[in-house]
Amino acid sequence: MIRSMTAFARQQTQAEWGVLTCEIRTVNHRYLEPSFRLPEALRELENGFRDHLRKALGRGKVDVGMRLQSSEDADTALLVNDRLAASLNDAINHVNRLLDNPAHISALDILRWPGILDREEPDLSPVKAAADELFQRTVAELVVVREREGERLRPLFDERLSAMATLVTQVRERLPGLISAQEQALRDRFRQASVELDPDRLSQEMVMLAQKSDVAEEMDRLEAHIGEVRETLQRNDAIGRRLDFLMQELNREANTLSSKSIDAEVTRVAVDMKVLIEQMREQVQNLE
Repeated sequence: MIRSMTAFARQQTQAEWGVLTCEIRTVNHRYLEPSFRLPEALRELENGFRDHLRKALGRGKVDVGMRLQSSEDADTALLVNDRLAASLNDAINHVNRLLDNPAHISALDILRWPGILDREEPDLSPVKAAADELFQRTVAELVVVREREGERLRPLFDERLSAMATLVTQVRERLPGLISAQEQALRDRFRQASVELDPDRLSQEMVMLAQKSDVAEEMDRLEAHIGEVRETLQRNDAIGRRLDFLMQELNREANTLSSKSIDAEVTRVAVDMKVLIEQMREQVQNLE
């Protein structure tokens, strides 16, 4: 399964306590690196959210945002400390009786006194339960989006791998005639220079050239790596790191093919291979 690390998911839920919205964005990253922006009332849920992300995602930089918009009906009531207010009123009246010109104290003045007003603690358990369910639903959507975005890349890999397999076949077909062509070119140069060619020396040179330019093993490994990439693309687990390693191996063999080349056409094929590998590697960097 090909899963992209670039995705976005958004879910929302609504109840009598208000509206809760969850948004998750992910981009490519070497490891799983989540960050959370949660309402203070839901901060204690973060550890559980992290555990759920570790089970659902392999890697990627994950930005989780959750917003809570409380309804007017859910506003908490103000509670008056009756005993403190009565004591404060008695104290004010006592002081007023001692003063020649007492000042008028309003009810608002008393309410401003520290400890007179308190806010009723709301029951957040329904909100927390809804937040947990909403987060799991958003993560599930995110996984679907990552898989959908990843599957869109499958034709790109299939086309590049098929093109590489064709290039390998072209090199294999060209190899048998390369040494013969080099031998004939060497004979022609000696003939043009009117220099007598030693048959034994020519045989030695051809053997050395054949050994130096032998790329059969590189062709075998390229075919094996291409097959391994195709097999990896069919796996259901996270494949990004494995594909990245295989891209390095493919590139190594293409570089070796280029360095051993004694033919312009083989050199061109090696360059074409490296272009195809780089195109795949750019996409692999974004896979989970």
